Amino acid sequence: MIAYKLFHVRPDGSLGPLYINRKQRIPIDEWVEAENHPTKGFAERPFWHCAAEPELGHIKIGARDSGRRAWYKVEIKDYTEFPRPKCQGRMWYLAKWIRVIEGCESHDSRRT
Repeated sequence: MIAYKLFHVRPDGSLGPLYINRKQRIPIDEWVEAENHPTKGFAERPFWHCAAEPELGHIKIGARDSGRRAWYKVEIKDYTEFPRPKCQGRMWYLAKWIRVIEGCESHDSRRT
């Protein structure tokens, strides 16, 4: 199944999670299993959270994020659909496995 995920992009070009376990490096074109990293102040999220489209209304990407966040097309497996409000992208996929395929050039991740 194809989905989209917003990643933190480091200065060296490597990808990582936006918030939890930020030191993790996500390889391109390799299957990566989801891990659970309980973090004070955050709900436990033992799955990869992906979206049906490369847009999420509740996560803003402004000028200060330029080059530090980018949408990527991903392949997911062992996933559950998780309906969300329109402002949160309508449909999330909670996946046990993810494989980063390519960056999304059709959506500018630097817009405000």
